[in-house]
Amino acid sequence: MIGSLCAMKEFHDDSAPAAWAALGPLMDLVTPMALRVAATLRIADLIDDDAVGVDALAERSGTDADALARLLRHLVAHGVFAEPEPGRFSAGGPARFLRSDHPAGMHASLDLDGFGGQMDLAFTGLLHTVRTGEPAWETVFGKPFWQYLADEPHIGAAFDATMATGPEYFADAAAGYDWTNATHVVDVGGGIGALLAEVLNKNHGLRATLVDLPDTVRRGGRYLAERGMAGRCEFAGQSFFDPLPTGGDIYLLSHVVHDWSDDEAVAILRRCAEAAGEHGRVLIIEGPGTANADPAAFAEMNLRMLVLAGGRQRELDDYRALAGASGLRVTDTRTTPLGHDVIECVTARE
Repeated sequence: MIGSLCAMKEFHDDSAPAAWAALGPLMDLVTPMALRVAATLRIADLIDDDAVGVDALAERSGTDADALARLLRHLVAHGVFAEPEPGRFSAGGPARFLRSDHPAGMHASLDLDGFGGQMDLAFTGLLHTVRTGEPAWETVFGKPFWQYLADEPHIGAAFDATMATGPEYFADAAAGYDWTNATHVVDVGGGIGALLAEVLNKNHGLRATLVDLPDTVRRGGRYLAERGMAGRCEFAGQSFFDPLPTGGDIYLLSHVVHDWSDDEAVAILRRCAEAAGEHGRVLIIEGPGTANADPAAFAEMNLRMLVLAGGRQRELDDYRALAGASGLRVTDTRTTPLGHDVIECVTARE
């Protein structure tokens, strides 16, 4: 009873301290940007095992020593870096996750010079998106999302690398479907082939075709060759809005459909249906699952896809509707332990 009264008092408290307590944790832009600047400057990489003086760090990073010290002290206050003695900083604890060679890949996600950081900077145009319903990316960076990736090779390569991180997620997605009866999978919009490599590794009799834009497919050829799989793969450098290679029995769309509006998604699925024909399958893999499974993750990704490229997250019923509009019907759905939705479709006439 006392707790309920306290909660009611807090809810009705209109004082400035109460307002800051309620909204302060949601409105801070200082810490997120400080973290991204530290990652971009590779500060964690520049700190040896022992603490390093700020003057030496500034020289190594090409920064102003006073400004760098202020940045690091803000992050010290948030427990990221440490200052064991005045003016000397260490990178133990959470700062280790910012190292460019850390397997978690956080540096690539935060680097403002790379795709991860620029993806977040697109949210400076969120007001435009909410007012118009249009992606913010073009407003912030001057070109539509996919055109920007094509015209900026280092960002396009960084996007491909970002999409290839998280081996546990690829293992989870690959295990979410029974590939036993498949002989040839066509990975449509498959990036550099990270998921495809996992599927081929676990299914030794399977052959594959990787379909993506030419630069991405070239990177994919190197990626798969490094894993000893190039001899089992063919490569098609093209748009998936154009007719797709025929001859596959599985046409895989992993984390592709959510990038696009309903009309564009239907166009992609129709191309897959045409290529699959009467006997093939179209396999859609999306995450992080339905809104019921994880409302916060679904809501964030739904907004993110709109801001970046005009896409959207969808529920299973939405995918059934897209399949129907594309000449397909859903025959099976399942959800993996890590929250991937795996949706199998066949042509509607089958």
